[in-house]
Amino acid sequence: MIFPRLLIPAAGWIVLATIAAALVRGEDAGPDRLALERLASPPLGLPPVPVPADNPATKEKIALGRKLFFDRRLSFNNTMSCGLCHIPEQGFTNNELATPVGVEGRSLRRNAPTILNAGYSKSMFHDGRDTSLETQTINPLLARDEMANPSMGWILSKIRELGDYDGMFESAFGGGPTTDRIGMAIASWERTMLAGDSPFDRWYYGGEEDALDAQAERGFELFTGRAGCQSCHDIGPADALFTDGLFHDTGIGYHGDREDDGPVPVEVAPGQVIQMSRELVRSISEPRPHDLGRFEVTLEPADKWCFKTPSLRNVALTAPYMHDGSLKTLEDVVRFYDRGGVSHPGLDSLIKPLSLTEDEIGALVAFLESLTGSNIALLQADARSVKVGS
Repeated sequence: MIFPRLLIPAAGWIVLATIAAALVRGEDAGPDRLALERLASPPLGLPPVPVPADNPATKEKIALGRKLFFDRRLSFNNTMSCGLCHIPEQGFTNNELATPVGVEGRSLRRNAPTILNAGYSKSMFHDGRDTSLETQTINPLLARDEMANPSMGWILSKIRELGDYDGMFESAFGGGPTTDRIGMAIASWERTMLAGDSPFDRWYYGGEEDALDAQAERGFELFTGRAGCQSCHDIGPADALFTDGLFHDTGIGYHGDREDDGPVPVEVAPGQVIQMSRELVRSISEPRPHDLGRFEVTLEPADKWCFKTPSLRNVALTAPYMHDGSLKTLEDVVRFYDRGGVSHPGLDSLIKPLSLTEDEIGALVAFLESLTGSNIALLQADARSVKVGS
């Protein structure tokens, strides 16, 4: 698989060099301090981050949350961490799998969403079943196909026995580990994963006329005009999250719930695909689970196959795409919408065939590639600064 090339501006290298020099001198490089500064003053193009009044950010919470996020010992058999599905070098998601693999190789139904800019989300997961970063952590910790712990009490007992956590909860919260404090610590760190100051931001909000090339500018015109992308991926006058935060039926879920009898493409090696008979696939695999999206939360018929609109920030880093990871590239995504999604009675009325030319498809892809934040390398360094005991 070919990953997007990461462009780091001079300012980003200066920050990284400063951190490296401090480490060589044996000084505190200050990833927690830098995280707090980022939270207080988000990169260009991002709005202020909403922080709950009952969970103000501190360096101690951020350090604890980062450690918990990358600790495999928080899974039932000590093999899985949050960071194994949200990989820093892969856009804080997983570029290699359409849907992640959990404990003992158990397959998940849905693609791993990035945690970049997750602090702005009003609902969590593709179906919006949780409404807080503080509480969403409980689901993957207990889910049988993810980290598979039998209870939060089991996890708390394990943490209390791990010597490298001695004093960390007390320093951050004034008391020992609890379910609430695990969620509050991880949320505190995740809120600092702010990726902005993209070429688009510098062009649109910063007034740098040459920050975008002509092709990306043409893509912006299509995005906000005839292609209609902005209808769901908002761009505001002072900042942009590139999502309406709502739930839409694009046809992907409807199509995925209908299995035909044709051959199944199976990638046996990078770039090597064979066609396997559907009958053989059925004989060696479990039945494909249905996924009704938002309906599973609300039980409202109108919510069948509706999934949350993702932010498009840093989207060039977070392949594969859609809630099931079924589209491998940004070009695949643009062509999907150019075809008008998958026609069926519940298809969102905003989705219609676009009749784009090849040049227009390329322009939209170029615009989407311009949404990658300039500070990605710094966020990766932050994530990899953690030390987890064995």
